[in-house]
Amino acid sequence: MISLKKASLYRGGNPLLLDVDITIHHGQKVGITGSNGCGKSSFFSLLKNELHADSGDVDIPATSVISHVEQEVEASLEPAIEHVMDGDQELRKLESEMGGEGEALAHVLARFEEIGGYSARARASRLMHGLGFDDEMISSPVSSFSGGWRMRLNLAKALMCRSDILLLDEPTNHLDLEAVYWLEEWLKSYQGTLLLISHDREFLDNTVDAICHVENRCMKLYSGNYEEFERQRAANLAQNESAFQKQQRKVAHLQSYIERFRAKATKARQAQSRIKALERMEMISRAHADSPFSFEFEPPLASSSPLLKLVDVDAGYGLTPVLKKVTLAIEAGNRIGLIGANGAGKSTLIKLISGEIGAISGERVEGRGLKIGYFAQHQLESLRSEESPFWHLQRLDQKWTEQQIRDHLGKFGFSGEKVFSSVGSFSGGEKARLSLALIVREKPNLLLLDEPTNHLDLEMRHALNLALQSYEGAMVIVSHDRHLIRTVTDELILVEDGKALSFEGDIADYGRKVLQGPVENRPEKENRKRIEAGLRARRRPLQLKIAKLEEEMERLNAEKREIEERIADPAFYEEREKVKAALLRQAQIESKLSGIENEWLEFHSELDTLA
Repeated sequence: MISLKKASLYRGGNPLLLDVDITIHHGQKVGITGSNGCGKSSFFSLLKNELHADSGDVDIPATSVISHVEQEVEASLEPAIEHVMDGDQELRKLESEMGGEGEALAHVLARFEEIGGYSARARASRLMHGLGFDDEMISSPVSSFSGGWRMRLNLAKALMCRSDILLLDEPTNHLDLEAVYWLEEWLKSYQGTLLLISHDREFLDNTVDAICHVENRCMKLYSGNYEEFERQRAANLAQNESAFQKQQRKVAHLQSYIERFRAKATKARQAQSRIKALERMEMISRAHADSPFSFEFEPPLASSSPLLKLVDVDAGYGLTPVLKKVTLAIEAGNRIGLIGANGAGKSTLIKLISGEIGAISGERVEGRGLKIGYFAQHQLESLRSEESPFWHLQRLDQKWTEQQIRDHLGKFGFSGEKVFSSVGSFSGGEKARLSLALIVREKPNLLLLDEPTNHLDLEMRHALNLALQSYEGAMVIVSHDRHLIRTVTDELILVEDGKALSFEGDIADYGRKVLQGPVENRPEKENRKRIEAGLRARRRPLQLKIAKLEEEMERLNAEKREIEERIADPAFYEEREKVKAALLRQAQIESKLSGIENEWLEFHSELDTLA
């Protein structure tokens, strides 16, 4: 149990948390929400004992093992899987103690087996595969990975720890959609207490059973997932008349958009899914009535249609194509979401559309009057660090008055002296908001967004969602925020195996595809019989190998039990040489069993693919 009683935390003489009283019980999964800078990460620092409460009490059971994701990774030559296995500190401690002998060694070996030490490497491998590492990457040195992949390594290391309390701060920021789906499933089966800071509302909905909202220096616990929290919060805000009226205007605007979309929607599954999601947005808007962010895209510039065409394009880097024979026409009003595994080429496609990279072969044809607004994480670095948000807006239009610039920036959360502060001191979220403010001002008729919600809090994500719903131009989006994809896109394009083809279904269908594998078309009767016969023929040798391994495991386990019975007898330790020989044989059996078990798992995995 985690308990805060009248706990206060001050930063720079100002209260960050004040007289907080909350209790989180063992096994609860709690989402920690609130605006950027409200104290969420400082709360984690309290739990990790990196900060101490200025008053009140913070109580955590002394025996609790707390796991969290480290922010730095040393660029070592250590294989990636060894770095991940370091997350299980008791495992590493027992490994270091295996040089002992006698009863002490027996205890070490018994505990090593109890915690699953012999299958630890296989466990680490499964974690890494789930987070997107392939076999070659698993054995590669840590120093060979980029910053984003090193953060995945640290996430795997945190999950490797057999913890009582797991602290995750924005774990999906460096993940693609496939890894997000996998992490969700892993967290659902986690047996300890989970505290999760996330700005991904769907990730929260699918993983937590309570929300701890940080606001006005207080922390309040709500039962249920994030959707339930919004419902409760909306009811509270409705009691405030000014917030209620603001909310009603947003809902009216949203409802008119839903009706326009409904009038044009076909019975396609993607369209119907989006209508349902938009209808839910009415309730969501009520819960964000007091958001500091509120903006809209201005009407886009006139253009021809299609806005842009790709005809039989090969694209990539140098002369190596990542995408082959891509044909795509983007019409005015298209709302396209790009989906696909990490490294499949989604960002390559969006860079090709933007003109940032050229075609290796084929044609990229721009329509007359094309005006692209392009947001990507790497473009945040193109902001002038020594200049202010005011300077960045003023250079777009010298005719704008100071008040007009202030008004525009205010919609994105920049006010007071922040308007004239140097961008170099800004957080990732602030830079992202400024980039969006610049794009909105440019009146694009084709909007390209590559992971636009990274670093944005829930309030800003909601404001962006509303703005994109009413945007009248064409857009292409890459995002692991499924709520955004569901509510602002009408069409999904799957980037896979070097191709970019229309995906029949919605984002939920894609989630099922990722978790269950591709669904094959039902074959004709004759083909089905032939396929099933072929599968049986391929399964039989594997089943025989598995049976042989199980027979060997049974024999070794019987010998192991016989040795353990002897070791348990105090009189056995009178003959030192026999003790030494028994312990040596026990270690040999454990090693052999570990290898056999790994083979058994591999054969079973192969067999599962033939089920």
